[in-house]
Amino acid sequence: MCADTTEQADYKDTLNLPKTDFPMRAGLPNREPGWLERWAQIGVYDRLRERAEGRKPFTLHDGPPYANGHLHIGHGLNKILKDMVVRSQQMMGRDARYIPGWDCHGLPIEWKIEEQYRKKGRDKDAVDVVEFRQECRAFAEGWIDIQRDEFKRLGITGNWDAPYLTMDFHAERVIAEEFQKFLMNGTLYQGSKPVMWSPMEKTALAEAEVEYHDKESFTVWVKFKIARFFGAIGSFDQDGNLADVPQEEIDRINDDYTAMEDASVVIWTTTPWTIPSNKAVVFGQNIEYGVYIVTADVPEDNWAKKGEKFILATNRAAEVFKAARIPVDGYELVRKVRPSGIMEVFHPLNSAEGANGEWDDPRDFRAADFVTDEEGTGFVHCAPSHGMEEYELYRDLGMLKQVITYNVMDDGGFRADLPFFGGKYILSRKGGEGDANKAVIDKLAEVGGLLARGKVKHSYPHSWRSKA
Repeated sequence: MCADTTEQADYKDTLNLPKTDFPMRAGLPNREPGWLERWAQIGVYDRLRERAEGRKPFTLHDGPPYANGHLHIGHGLNKILKDMVVRSQQMMGRDARYIPGWDCHGLPIEWKIEEQYRKKGRDKDAVDVVEFRQECRAFAEGWIDIQRDEFKRLGITGNWDAPYLTMDFHAERVIAEEFQKFLMNGTLYQGSKPVMWSPMEKTALAEAEVEYHDKESFTVWVKFKIARFFGAIGSFDQDGNLADVPQEEIDRINDDYTAMEDASVVIWTTTPWTIPSNKAVVFGQNIEYGVYIVTADVPEDNWAKKGEKFILATNRAAEVFKAARIPVDGYELVRKVRPSGIMEVFHPLNSAEGANGEWDDPRDFRAADFVTDEEGTGFVHCAPSHGMEEYELYRDLGMLKQVITYNVMDDGGFRADLPFFGGKYILSRKGGEGDANKAVIDKLAEVGGLLARGKVKHSYPHSWRSKA
């Protein structure tokens, strides 16, 4: 082009473009349904099977989606990636089969039916169980057809005419038969373990069904009186076994025992409702502890009294006494001690009037690897029915029968015959704060088992459905 040219050039005329009938715009939304229809007419999946006859098989075992709603981006990512795997295996010379399936059981489908009930003002608990299951089955059947068409629209190749359904009666029969095999060969057993549980839905929650949100919780510092030391002083080692203990060690143990006499081990928890299920207190082997005595005259309404002794991790003592409203010059260290000499402690509700002996058995006391002094008191109260670390500790010790309790029912309420707290709920029927925590805190204060109380904001697990 010359420099003095004033005409605006049309650059497309300067390009040597091929001549084609292919549209400039692919028009995929309009064209893809036609392709899918043609694939269905010629039976692409069956023809692939015919051509691959005799080849080495490749089978993708697919975790099926719930039949409870339209597909979302997660479904698309999941199925498209799996389709790529199946197709690539077929192209590499394998007989790559894909049998799609649906999970037709479980809470996601039940919850959808319950949502319909709530809109109509119906009480799910008043519905006959057979009727409820039939409604769930019909709901799943409807969404299977919808999702099947949506998966086909994504171009996923598979045996869509014969999918695997967990609610298929044959599948249910096979599952029952396999379960019976475990029963008959002695490998089936019944046990207990703590699980994430939704009292609103009355079901266990998988880890993927749990969301964590900030929540303001009650927090309490609770006293556990020492019940028993190991053996006669100087006659036994710290594990309760007869031993030839050096005199220097005997003197240390005697001095520790003297300092800890009439003292209380203090625990801290953000779940006061677990205190009625307490079965033990544990400490850390590598944590430094001390016996502290209240030296100041304290107000009458204070739960700590002058002359009262507490065992605490030394680097947690200041925070604990601050929470207990004891001034910095109102307490002092009696002696640094090793709490390993303690064998058992008393539950704070021990011998409480009207408890009918529910908490009179001494509680176990021992070291545990999961105890830290980063927060709390350096001691952890153990309710193995409600905490996985405590459960695993006593499972490995072979002591689960002694420490598992069944105080909390599936609706999140205490069992009716539990003294003081029967019928109290951890969560209200609408998923808010129930009356259990307050009832436990008030009773601890009444019997002298409370050192301090407060509230803390922290991350807490919630059900992703009910948000409770």
